[in-house]
Amino acid sequence: MAPLLQPLLERISLSRVRFLFHKAVRECPGYARFLTDSGYRAEGPWSFAQVPITTKANYVARYTIEERCFGGRIMGAGSVLDESSGSSGPPNNWVRNAQERKDVSRILRLSYGLLYGDPRRILLNCFALGPWATGMHVSMSLADVGILKSIGPDSSKLENTLNTFGPTYRYLVFGYPPFVKSFVDQSRLDLAAFHIDLVVGGEGISEPLRDYLLRYFKTVVSSYGASDLEINIGVETPWTIALRSRCWRDPALCHRLFGRDTPPMIFQYNPLDYHIETLAGGELVFTICRASGAAPKIRYNLKDTGGTWRFRDLAVRLREQGIEPDSLAERRGHFPVLFVFGRSDLTVAFFGSKIYPADLEATLLQHPRLASAICSFQFTSEEDEAVNRRLLIQLELAEDATAESLELTAEALSEVFYRGLAKSNQDFREVTRMFPPQAIQVSVHTHGTSCFEGSDIRLKRQYVKPKGA
Repeated sequence: MAPLLQPLLERISLSRVRFLFHKAVRECPGYARFLTDSGYRAEGPWSFAQVPITTKANYVARYTIEERCFGGRIMGAGSVLDESSGSSGPPNNWVRNAQERKDVSRILRLSYGLLYGDPRRILLNCFALGPWATGMHVSMSLADVGILKSIGPDSSKLENTLNTFGPTYRYLVFGYPPFVKSFVDQSRLDLAAFHIDLVVGGEGISEPLRDYLLRYFKTVVSSYGASDLEINIGVETPWTIALRSRCWRDPALCHRLFGRDTPPMIFQYNPLDYHIETLAGGELVFTICRASGAAPKIRYNLKDTGGTWRFRDLAVRLREQGIEPDSLAERRGHFPVLFVFGRSDLTVAFFGSKIYPADLEATLLQHPRLASAICSFQFTSEEDEAVNRRLLIQLELAEDATAESLELTAEALSEVFYRGLAKSNQDFREVTRMFPPQAIQVSVHTHGTSCFEGSDIRLKRQYVKPKGA
């Protein structure tokens, strides 16, 4: 993590990428066919920027899982099959061999050691277990660094575990942000008596949600990854958390650093493991640099929007804004910075603005009644019978909440989201002159009814209403 080593790590990263590419051309039949089908021709000096982008649509859906593996087959013993959550479409399967699992374990242990490093801590894994990548990899990777209990997303089991072992131990809870919020809202325990740290993943969190969870947890850290690639590609550090908090309080600074008023998730990552690029439209492209995996991931577009900073370049920009980088946190490394706004295919367009789930989350959590009474939401943009564009927001009440307890009329809810979205989303704020609050229509549903009926607590929430649903 030393500053003098970063240019060297960048060069090694590009060298590893080139080796991986040529190995995939020779040994991976699906990838070789993909290059041919894409019209790729290796002419002149090799340039990674000329290699075609892979996506779920043009690569994963077109070639079998065996064709996407080195050698054209799943090697057998030692391989693990994972399934994506299906939050952005039908779930897909991914294969990882024993070496990949060792690599993921190494990265997770490094992150754990840097942030916590307490062998007597009880690790409570509340991510979805079974075929899903995150929960199983967390359990397999951290079994040897602390006292591990794999619970899954079950609030009653989490509460029973804390109650059984009591506040004598320190705890580290892993889980999806909505599950953790639901747990703290419903728990009968005095969580203030416990020393609990929290690691969340699967989706981003807003700063209002971090502040909300910090009422119950000593620290709240987010990890970035994807079942398509790997878990824990990037992790929040004390330095990136402090920077994001500063950007939340200072939208002008945030805009100068990241191009928007609302701060993205900010992580740091190891360039020896991951080569990350940003396309012209702002979408992120990932390459796992290691060639020892079962199936290569080369220039893969997750449809996440964001970008990267070299740490030294971001430090210069901060100093230009009158902020000394050392003042943000005592501990900091010089690994590059990855910032992520969210999924480009999990946004809703409304009068030319793009609305992210985090924008609605921030509105909910900053309202005194809605923060604890609402456990989930869906939203979409549609035209009514008069062909007027409407933003439709559906709210799911917590199990013990009622619509009457909100003490908010439909008109008042429209006003809450009109003002809240204008505060958190610059693009939305610019277009509010084009429509009144009544263009936002909010409906409230009893827990587990309407579009929320049958939702699977083990999976990530589906915030954008599917077309035709």
